[in-house]
Amino acid sequence: MNNKIKVWDLPTRIFHWGMIVLLGGLWWTADAGEMDWHQVLAYSLMVFIVFRLIWGVVGSDTSRFSHFIKPPKAVLDYMKLTKEQGVSSSIGHNPLGGYMVIALIMLVSAQLTTGLFATDEIFTEGPLYSLVSSETGSLMSWLHKKIFYVMLGFASIHVLAVVYHGLKGDKLITPMITGYKQVSEASGLELKFKPALMAFLLVALLAGLVGNYLIKPVVGML
Repeated sequence: MNNKIKVWDLPTRIFHWGMIVLLGGLWWTADAGEMDWHQVLAYSLMVFIVFRLIWGVVGSDTSRFSHFIKPPKAVLDYMKLTKEQGVSSSIGHNPLGGYMVIALIMLVSAQLTTGLFATDEIFTEGPLYSLVSSETGSLMSWLHKKIFYVMLGFASIHVLAVVYHGLKGDKLITPMITGYKQVSEASGLELKFKPALMAFLLVALLAGLVGNYLIKPVVGML
């Protein structure tokens, strides 16, 4: 008999889908040359990433890094078990998926960091470009472009893994929308969730800290 349990809090779900929207928007604005909007979305993504890093320490159980970052041996054992017995349902991220989450966060962080020092050599410069030499700025600009393709590759693998799990009966998309997941039996795991208000106040604080960087591109669009 199926049991419906809560696995994801609202802040984590908003972060997940918000990241997809922001990355899609950043891709489009860069391709269309809408660099003012590109910077606005980049600062918004910065707030999201810093929030997720903090929430990974103080947030709800399934959102904490300690919940889904397992030792390499645990990941290898999970992969071996999956190969032998097929996909099994997990509460939160499975051991392999946890490493993918960390990889994507690191890639997005690297993308944001290089963007701070990058330039398109025409109209737009990152807010910290003036602090480095032209050679360093050129390197950061090159990395900023190349990291995107690496990030796109990892994201594609992530999507394929989600689809594969869904085909094998482990639905991952619906829980990330509703917060709840159907499991075959009671897990016996008592999950604790932090108030959403706590997360929203944290986001507001982070937005205020980067607000002075956000003002310039916004004013430039007026």
